[in-house]
Amino acid sequence: MMRDTEEDAMNALPQANAHRTPMWMIVLTLLLVAGGGAIFIISAAAGAAAKAWQAYLVNFLLFSAIAHGAVLFSALMTTVRARWSGPLADLAEAFSAFFPISFILLLVLFVGHEHVFPWLHHDLHGKEGWLNPQFMFFRDAGALLVLYGLGFGYLYHALYFKFQQRQAEGRLGMRLWQRWQAQPPDESRFKSRMRILGAFYLLAFAMVLSLLGYDLVMSMDPHWYSTLFGAYSFVKSVYVGFGGLIILAAVLHLSPKINFRLASSQFHDIGKLFFAFCLVWADFFYAQFVVIWYGNISEETAYVIERTMLAPWNALAWTVFIVCFIAPFLILINKKIKTVPAAMIVICGVAIIGMWLEHFLLIAPAFFPQSTGLPLSWIDLGVALGFLGLLVAALIYYLNQFPELLQQRAQEGR
Repeated sequence: MMRDTEEDAMNALPQANAHRTPMWMIVLTLLLVAGGGAIFIISAAAGAAAKAWQAYLVNFLLFSAIAHGAVLFSALMTTVRARWSGPLADLAEAFSAFFPISFILLLVLFVGHEHVFPWLHHDLHGKEGWLNPQFMFFRDAGALLVLYGLGFGYLYHALYFKFQQRQAEGRLGMRLWQRWQAQPPDESRFKSRMRILGAFYLLAFAMVLSLLGYDLVMSMDPHWYSTLFGAYSFVKSVYVGFGGLIILAAVLHLSPKINFRLASSQFHDIGKLFFAFCLVWADFFYAQFVVIWYGNISEETAYVIERTMLAPWNALAWTVFIVCFIAPFLILINKKIKTVPAAMIVICGVAIIGMWLEHFLLIAPAFFPQSTGLPLSWIDLGVALGFLGLLVAALIYYLNQFPELLQQRAQEGR
């Protein structure tokens, strides 16, 4: 049951949430965001605009992909009616708080389009209609609005059923519950809508992530194309999204001040999914390039040769392959390791760093075609930490709005 009035709930909320977000974490998050933003702005204004915008694009793609892929976990579990994933699905939905931030970041990316797209003012051999910055950002922004609209629609319906099982404590949660109490919805229709919206989110996820892969990554070399690149883009989003979800779940599980616990079997199951998409990502990585190599078409093989055989990119390519596939594959074959939260934090964290390097490998050669050394710098690290701060801030905000979702027992399921 709810509290008697919304005013009582608002007064009680700060005390209920105080232990969930320590002040040092809030300060650290703000410092990361402020520091990353300052590094980006100063670099862009001080003559390193290409480097600053390249770092911005890499991190926009990676952290948006983490949010997209994590929310997909909840939609997928609802669609297949999985019962083991309840607490994990609750956490997965927290990543939706990054959706508005991601959309704003895309609009900022449009501001710097003169620095983002190396193909501007070049002969595109008939591709000018599609590779038009205004049209590109219009369709990408529209696509993200559709994806985020479906995600929030799914979340709205999913929250109703969560509050059937536990008391709403956060401000936003209590307002939603008061609305549903005033006008009780038809539960069977609500559940049907939730599953339909979840299924449509899965479909939109594949289409939108494919479009972003084509527009913001593959277009960096406008004369190269791969018919598998769209699928490759959304598969790696699932990979990093599941990794981000495991890290969040493990951190909360290990925190003695938060009453959130998962069973070993739940860590094992999500670990198996993470392992599975590690294999799927590697399969798409291989299938995409082997066809190009076998065909031996010069305008296609040049892209592969530059990133896998020529210095300085070849060493980075091997690093990505080892960190994102070889190491996780060899480690996660072991069943027990998947049930150790601290170990999974390290494994998933390293894999996400590897995917950050993978985004850099795909994009940076277009910005620095004549580079004799690997153009990684403190700018890349600083901007990455700023984006990490934004993601953490979004998660903190969501979990403060819905703190009751952290009251999970290890045996609880959906």
